[in-house]
Formats: sequence, C-alpha cells, structure tokens
Amino acid sequence: MPETDHGSPSERADVELRLPADSAFVSVLRTTTAGLAARLDFTMDDIEDLRIAVGEASAMVLPKADEGSDLRCEFRMSPGRLTISVGVSADGAPEPDYDSFAWQVLTTLASSASLDTSDGRFIVTLTMQAGHLGAVV
Repeated sequence: MPETDHGSPSERADVELRLPADSAFVSVLRTTTAGLAARLDFTMDDIEDLRIAVGEASAMVLPKADEGSDLRCEFRMSPGRLTISVGVSADGAPEPDYDSFAWQVLTTLASSASLDTSDGRFIVTLTMQAGHLGAVV
C-alpha cells in the first residue's frame, strides 16, 4: 500500500493539490474543495461548511509551516463522503491547540477531524458526510 507524505499507510489520494504555504492561496483550496464536493452531490450548505472547515484547517497549519514550504492537500472521495488532509512541513512537533477557535469551528462543521504532528509534518484531516448536521468527534 502506498504511503502518504507523513509515512502512514493510505490509499492514493483521488486529488492532490500543492500550493505555497501562504494564506493568499487558501482561496484556491476552498474553491477546489467546493468543486469536488459538488461532484459528490453535497448540498449547498454542506459545501459552504466544507469551504469554511478547510479555511480553518489552513489557519491552523499555516503558522507552523517551515519557511518556503508547501501547503499540501489530499482529497479522498467516495459516494456521499469527502476526506481532506491539509498539511505543511514543520520542524519539530508543533503542539496542536485543541482550544483554538479554528479547531472548535472545524470540529463543529466536519463529521470528524484529527491532527497529526509526526514525521516533520503538521496535518489536519477532516471528513464530511453528505447531509451532516453537527460534529461527532
């Protein structure tokens, strides 16, 4: 089985996106997320929740990014389900802030969310089920 950038076994992402680790490019990530969710027949409300959630995930990882690194995004799609991993290279193991506003918003909007700070990466992964109404984390 192939490995992800952070070394854990995983299936190959359906879509991968690499952007400069700069908040100016988060709109590209949000637009890509909306387009993929639309392909999966998500409702407009779910699509907007996903756009907000990936924005918050980016807000969590970007301040931890090594200078000159990329914002790497992986999308895994299945009927009625979209899983998105947003990550950056980060020296050391940044401490996740589970009390941050960004984490609270993300876990409220997504069906599930997790953080990984291993192998020199800081990655936020979120999953949205179509028709999701509130988080079950």
